[in-house]
Amino acid sequence: MAAVAIVLLLAFGRTVPKAGPKPVAGETTQDHDHAGHEDAAGGFSIDTVLAMSKKELPAGQALRLDLLEKSITRGDVKKQRLDVYHQLAHFWKDTAKAFIPYAWFTAESARLENSEKSLNFAAQIFLNQLSQVENEPTRHWMAEQAKDLFEKTLSVNPANDSAQVGLGATYLYGGIGTPMEGIGKIRAVVEKDSTNVYAQMTLATASLMSGQQQKAQERLETVLKLQPQNIQAILMLGDLYEKDGNKDQAIQWYSKAVKLVQRADIRTELEKRIEALKK
Repeated sequence: MAAVAIVLLLAFGRTVPKAGPKPVAGETTQDHDHAGHEDAAGGFSIDTVLAMSKKELPAGQALRLDLLEKSITRGDVKKQRLDVYHQLAHFWKDTAKAFIPYAWFTAESARLENSEKSLNFAAQIFLNQLSQVENEPTRHWMAEQAKDLFEKTLSVNPANDSAQVGLGATYLYGGIGTPMEGIGKIRAVVEKDSTNVYAQMTLATASLMSGQQQKAQERLETVLKLQPQNIQAILMLGDLYEKDGNKDQAIQWYSKAVKLVQRADIRTELEKRIEALKK
């Protein structure tokens, strides 16, 4: 349904370019400073992805990238390496438009900097794309990256609730551990602070994933008491009512969303859905 697509777009919409070339399973990697560079169990090799991505670049971009890569040496001081990692991340995001290399160098710079803000930011980049990745080895590797970064964030600040929820969501969407482990981490945040919208929304999504629509509805209603104009929660409620066959309630929630959505294409899709429900 169009409504479902809209919900997913707003819930997990891309904020960075789509993923680059798929990895080739079974290839080996070079030695690197960061543990977990290769997901040996899943057959994912970040070196293979980087090499394949580089081969697809135009000659001018490949030369620029080569110069950047050669400026990284083991003898570089931390600030110099950090600067190059930032440049590489910007190159892959803005010039080459390849997600995985961008996310990788963002993560490497965050690990080097080791600040709460940079680690959490890099972890969220991986988490935000997990639900859109169909290739299992790639998704598993991305989940492991997110897990490592969230755990490092929490080692810097154990009270970072956003990182705790993100870690729980990584368990849910990335297939790491068990779903209940992930839910337990998120519930711990809600038990401490029931007004944490990020945690409530993540639990609502988890309830939908497990077919517990009533629990999802309750979570979403809690969110809307805290944030009456939360578009994602409004759309998810509309979708819930539509699936339940309650057209009037679905129309009511979709109509609220129409007034709040800024993007013209999404408003158009919602208006089409409302008209279809009225028939």
